[in-house]
Amino acid sequence: MEADLVNYLNPVKHFGFLNMTMNADDLTQKIIGCAYKVHNTLGPGFLEKVYENALRIELEKLGLRVKQQEPINVSYEGQVIGEYYADLWINECVMVELKALQTIVKQHEVQLVNYLAATNIDTGLLLNFGPSVQVKRKFREYKPKTPLLNSIL
Repeated sequence: MEADLVNYLNPVKHFGFLNMTMNADDLTQKIIGCAYKVHNTLGPGFLEKVYENALRIELEKLGLRVKQQEPINVSYEGQVIGEYYADLWINECVMVELKALQTIVKQHEVQLVNYLAATNIDTGLLLNFGPSVQVKRKFREYKPKTPLLNSIL
C-alpha cells in the first residue's frame, strides 16, 4: 500500500516519464551531478565496479533508465562484428565509461570515441573516480565548441 502511494505521488520517479524528453545535454549534466555525489560520499580508492554500482543507484533514484554492462553490437560496414559492454548506458542515449585511476589519459578518450563510432551512439561520458572526479564528454562526430561570443550574438 505504501509503495503504491509513493508511486502515485511521484510517478516520474517510478515510471521515468520525466526522462522521455530529456536531451543529451540535460542528461549528461544529471549524470555528472550523480558522479560527484558518489565521489563525495565514497571518496577515492575503490575499484571501478564499486563506483559503477553506486552511480547506477543514484541515476535510478532520478528515474533514469540505466543499463549496466549492457552488450551493444559493434558494426563494421553494416554487419555486426562483435559486442561492447558499456559500463552504463543511460536512457539508451548516453554511454558512460568509468575509470578509477590517478588520472585519465588521451588513450581513454580515444577508446570512448571509438566505442561511440562502432556502436552508433552519439554521446558519451568518460568519468574517472580518482583523487577528484574527472569528466570528459565525447561525441561520435566532431562537434566544435561554440565560442561564448557566438552564443551571445
